[in-house]
Amino acid sequence: MQTAPLQEAGLTKGEIKVYTALLSLGSSTTGPIIEKSGIAKSIVYQILDKLMQKGLISYIVKNKTKYFQASEPGKIMDYIDERDKQLHANKKKVEDLIPQLLLMKNSTEQSHIQIYSGMKGVQTACEHIYQKLKRGEDFNALGVPTYQEKKWHLYWKRDHIRRAKTGITCRLLFNKGTDPGILKNRNSYKGAEARYMPTNVKSPAWILNYKDTTAIILQSGNGLAIEIVNQEIADSFKSYFEEFWKETKPFS
Repeated sequence: MQTAPLQEAGLTKGEIKVYTALLSLGSSTTGPIIEKSGIAKSIVYQILDKLMQKGLISYIVKNKTKYFQASEPGKIMDYIDERDKQLHANKKKVEDLIPQLLLMKNSTEQSHIQIYSGMKGVQTACEHIYQKLKRGEDFNALGVPTYQEKKWHLYWKRDHIRRAKTGITCRLLFNKGTDPGILKNRNSYKGAEARYMPTNVKSPAWILNYKDTTAIILQSGNGLAIEIVNQEIADSFKSYFEEFWKETKPFS
């Protein structure tokens, strides 16, 4: 019998052996369970106790002796449902802890560089915006390339909907030659303003800048993001962005 799904559901190999042994034995004392399952006597009581906590076995006492029996296999689904509820509750608790953990990380690690690869990696780097920025704060994008694959445009459209809901604003400078429809789309989202760069410089990489973070992002090929967390570097790129922004005009 394939027991991998039971392990993925949260049962240990020992628990599976004892449970399936009891299914075969019916009501039984520990002796036959040990023989049938191959579990050592020293840990069988520990495993039996865990299975009882999970509602998968029970016992009765006859003549001062415990007889264990397996619950109906359908009880495993009840255990999985309960485990899912606990995981969901724990996930919410961990989510509430994330801001505190980030504060701890930032207080001990003032500067660092992280490299992310692939589309998922780039998305992870961009996701840090929502960890560091609050409603009313903003980020900047400098030198967004003229060409991006369709999958990226779809991703940014979804992201702008999310950004607008969080109350975070942004200013975006696209390289000249970018399809006007793209700038029109970005300007349609609340809190976003997109313009053309004031120069003809074109580069496949662009710069994301906010708070103490600067990310150099390449969306072509497999995708790559180099994230630099350093306040002085972030301030420097912010200055560059502001100078470029002064030389631009609103998109129309």
